[in-house]
Amino acid sequence: MLAGSLVFVALGMVFLVAHSTLKMTVAGALAVPFFGLCSVLILQRLLRDRPELVLDDAGVDHVRLGRFGWDEIAAVRIREQRVRTTSQLFIELVLHDPNAYLARASKLVRSTASMNARLGFGPAVLATNTLPVPPEAVLEAMGRHCPRLGGAGQ
Repeated sequence: MLAGSLVFVALGMVFLVAHSTLKMTVAGALAVPFFGLCSVLILQRLLRDRPELVLDDAGVDHVRLGRFGWDEIAAVRIREQRVRTTSQLFIELVLHDPNAYLARASKLVRSTASMNARLGFGPAVLATNTLPVPPEAVLEAMGRHCPRLGGAGQ
């Protein structure tokens, strides 16, 4: 993902320098900051020294979403988002009180919550493509730490 973002930054810079058409200049002006930010965020993820997701007897700690106590989580399930011919799996934490979570969540999480809602998701959605194990293994581990969530899933 980092290499792809850097390629798009380079292409955007070529479009900016070439000045051949207005469309290319606009595309370059949009591509450089967007994919530049993507590159920085991906690089930060690669360099940080903390795991993406930590499960313990007290709850769940996700690098982007923050900390959840097991008592805050009503259910967990694997969800799939399809776009044309591709799909992405997510782990959704169904919360007892989503508004209480959003009140303490980061600005980034709050800003994506309305988009998640339009897609039919709650505010606490973990992308599985950044996890080193399959989503089913994560749900099994959650069930070990919080037995009432055992058997949760699809």
